Amino acid sequence: MPPTKKKRSRRRTLRQILGGVRRRVRRAAGRTRRAWRRSLQLQVVTSTLVISVIVVVVLGTFLFGQINKSVVDSSQRSSSSEAFADRLQIADALAPEADDPAKAADSGKQGSGIPLDEVMDTITGSGEGGSEKRYEVLILNLTTPGESRASGSVTPANVPWGLRLNLQRNIREYKYDKAVGYTGSIKFAGESQPRLTYVVAGVVHLPMSGEDYEVYHFFPFDEEEELLSNVRLAIVVVGLGLVLLLAAIAYLVARQVVTPVRLARQAAERLASGKLDERLKVRGEDDLARLANSFNEMAANLALKIHQLEELSQVQRQFVSDVSHELRTPLTTVRMAADLLYDAREDFDPMAARSAELMQAQLERFESMLADLLEISRYDAGAATLDLDSVDIRDVVLRAIGDSEALAERHATRFELRLPNEPCMAEIDNRRVERILRNLLFNAIEHGEGRDIVVTVGADRDAVAVAVRDHGIGLKGGEDTMVFDRFWRADPSRARTIGGTGLGLAISREDATLHGGWLQAWGQPGEGSQFRLTLPRSAGIDLKGSPLSLVPPEIEMRRTWRTAMTPVLLPATGDGAGHDED
Repeated sequence: MPPTKKKRSRRRTLRQILGGVRRRVRRAAGRTRRAWRRSLQLQVVTSTLVISVIVVVVLGTFLFGQINKSVVDSSQRSSSSEAFADRLQIADALAPEADDPAKAADSGKQGSGIPLDEVMDTITGSGEGGSEKRYEVLILNLTTPGESRASGSVTPANVPWGLRLNLQRNIREYKYDKAVGYTGSIKFAGESQPRLTYVVAGVVHLPMSGEDYEVYHFFPFDEEEELLSNVRLAIVVVGLGLVLLLAAIAYLVARQVVTPVRLARQAAERLASGKLDERLKVRGEDDLARLANSFNEMAANLALKIHQLEELSQVQRQFVSDVSHELRTPLTTVRMAADLLYDAREDFDPMAARSAELMQAQLERFESMLADLLEISRYDAGAATLDLDSVDIRDVVLRAIGDSEALAERHATRFELRLPNEPCMAEIDNRRVERILRNLLFNAIEHGEGRDIVVTVGADRDAVAVAVRDHGIGLKGGEDTMVFDRFWRADPSRARTIGGTGLGLAISREDATLHGGWLQAWGQPGEGSQFRLTLPRSAGIDLKGSPLSLVPPEIEMRRTWRTAMTPVLLPATGDGAGHDED
């Protein structure tokens, strides 16, 4: 395989691995987010844990800082005191004759050799009978370098340059009694790692000889550092334990509060599903117990009200059934008599013949209204069912238009069909959908003012839709939802031209809802209106959209054109005139 192909293969494999990792991370993040949103107990515990960590970190940092400052300051004061005492001893050893010659003669230091070596042995504890000190000393004589002394592994190179500059400034300013200090990590000869050390620098001034000795005391802070390390570890352990303890307390408290709320939620869900005998157990007299009592009282009242409504609904259904049964018998008799009078109207005088025609028309309207009322009562009682069948929605539209052609001819209205070439199959109740379309067509004929009516059919993978567009008086703002109310009229003073009952659109919306679909309206004054019926292709599927737009395409194009052609006001020119740009 060529090298380029190998590289491409490796890159492709790497991209696949990274893509898989990203997908797993996103899924894990999604599960965590869902768990966070759904669990009140998790939110309380997590919030308590985060706040506890912040508080413990802040307090631990502050506490450790105070302890560190206290330990370091104490060690520095103690070290400075020891260094000052040593400088006095060095000064006495270097100039014993100047202070008291007799005492110097008695002490035997005249023949002992070099006094600086003796005092170094005394200071560092390396002499006879001395106790070894924990610090090291460096004495520098700038005038006579041979008289410089150092203990242990200390060398002049271990002196921090900044500290030495500060000490020399004190010498120039004759501040012989003032010491300077420095704390830092110093690497001594023969050691692999630097040690935290406090260096105290002072001056031994000999007035008689005019010599100055720089004295540096190196105090290792190993013990202090170990102590602070132990304190830091103790603070971390105690802080971690405190955080875990607070999290456990928050978990127990949240569980104590959330458990009754969770039980109430589960009881509410079972109550909503129809189990009206669901109740909560009441324990104690606290707020949660009162909440349980209130929930039980609410459930009892709700069950009572639902029972009363069921009885009322049953009484209403029985009443409608009885009324329809009782009305049909006299209506049949009146209908037979009206048919006889209507058939013999040619033998009557004009007034009687017209009365026979009016009675015939009103009886037909009364029968239609009675049928609609019975249908509405079925919806109210929840007794309406579907007789589903897989049909082509185009055939249903054609049958509905065929039933409406006679009425359209009387109103000088024509239909314009826009049907797709492919079948639009859907599982629907053929009778109910055809009734919806007839109601929409009748409504468009009544309010279309004789203009053409456009019927459009559309379909996609999940839904089918039918739009009925008229170019009549249109709808005002807010009437697109009110138009489906029972017996609603946009203009109450306007009579119905085709003898409708005022229940057609209300029944149509109930039919569409029974299918799991939508029946929506759009309209503008002077622009007409459009009603759109959207139904799922398969029964029981939730709709996510419609294949057809609710607003007619020409209206959308006009809005887009107006938006694009809106004039832009330009700044005024020198003569004060403005210009509009198209």
